[in-house]
This record gives sequence, C-alpha cells and structure tokens, in this order.
Amino acid sequence: MLKDITIGQYFPGTSPIHKLDPRMKIVLTVAYIILLFTAQNAVGLAVGVLFLVLVYGISKIPPVMILRSLKPVVPIIVFTSVLNMFFIDGRVLFQWWILKLTAEGVKTAVFMSVRIVCLIAGTSLLTYTTSPIALTDGIERLCNPLKRFKLPVHELAMMMTIALRFIPTLFEETGRIIKAQKSRGAEFDEGGLMKRAKAYIPVLIPLFVIIFRRAESLAVAMEARGYNGGAGRTRLKPLRWRTCDSAALAVFFAVSA
Repeated sequence: MLKDITIGQYFPGTSPIHKLDPRMKIVLTVAYIILLFTAQNAVGLAVGVLFLVLVYGISKIPPVMILRSLKPVVPIIVFTSVLNMFFIDGRVLFQWWILKLTAEGVKTAVFMSVRIVCLIAGTSLLTYTTSPIALTDGIERLCNPLKRFKLPVHELAMMMTIALRFIPTLFEETGRIIKAQKSRGAEFDEGGLMKRAKAYIPVLIPLFVIIFRRAESLAVAMEARGYNGGAGRTRLKPLRWRTCDSAALAVFFAVSA
C-alpha cells in the first residue's frame, strides 16, 4: 500500500499543462474542487469528470499513476458509499433487518464516490505537473498580500513545499522499516486492532529518528548554501503570465458555465 502512494511526486514533462503558470494551476485546482461540490446533478458532475480526463490526456501522465493515487483512498470511498446507501431515507429498494437500501442513498453514494475520486485525481495533477520550486514560487506570489500583516510568506511557502516533497520519501522509509521489522519476526497483520496498533510502535520510533535527521541535514545544507529567507532573493525563472494561461482560464470558465 505504501509504495502506491504518489502524493507529492513530480513527473517532468513538456505538455501544455506542465508549461502553465503555477499560480494558474493552484487557483484552477481550488476552483475545480469548489465546482465538484457545487454540482447538484449528473450532467454537471459528468462534465467535471470529462474535463479532468481531458486534462490528464493533455498532460500525458501515465494512467497507472492515476490508479496508484486512488488506491489508498478506496477504503474511504467504500465506507462513505455504504453509509450513504443504507442510512439515507427515501424509496426503499431492499431491506434486511435494520438495513434499508434506498434509491436516494444509492444516488448520493455514487455522487460522493465520483466526487472523492475527482478530488484526489485533480489535486494530484497539481503536484504531478508542477515542480517543487515552481510550486513554492506560485504559493508565495499568491500569498503576497499577507505580507502586509507581517506574515513570513516565503518561509511558509517553503515549509509547505518541503513537507509535500518529502511525503513520498517518508512513505518509502516507512516501507523499509516495516520490511526490516518483518525480517526480524515482527507480525503486523495478526491479532486484534490493539495488537496491530502496538506492533507499529517499533516502526514509529525509528521513523521519527529518520525524520529529525533528515530535517537537520536539510537545515545544514540550506545554511551552507547561504539561505536566509526570502529577503533579497531572486529567481532563475521568474513567473510570467502567457497566452496559454489566458487560454486555460477561458476554457475553465467555459466548462464551469
């Protein structure tokens, strides 16, 4: 399961989606999430799904990566669907004991499942097609108005991007620790819930040690390179609004309408 998590990974490419301004991609991602949860009928939701499929096709992200990003949330989707199908009042389709399968419940379950899938796939596309440096610049530029309130915008954007970047690394380290513990006879899939939870304690301790060591190494490397925050920093590739960004914005407004 851990190796299937692709959150925070970046896949270099030359597609039109990769070349869009990161500020545009961040804003459109947020707007797309809002539209997903404001769609109240099958037509609106279907348009959102088709739009996402079209964008993935343009970005040339391998379909297997989309499936890998969705695999960890399958239990959440199933749990949410079951709750909606059997605990929402409406026209009863099937009844057994205290469980009632209703038409309204099935409709809500389908809507919520599709929304969750589109939510994960849409947000994953942002990190798939945007490098960590570009993502940092985009977040910082969008949050520039907060500097009036004396907030360290550059530092906050840097911390968010670093945290997102190291998610795959931490899952990889967790997988290695679990394999090492299993080779020493540890059992993670046997016993009740409490026994399984206690079995992960030997995993958490070395994981936290690795996290702090990586954080210290990163801090030393940044200091050795003269990093002192956002004051006076320049960019190798300044963000520029181009024609393709305007075209992407126009297309999104058309889909939204």
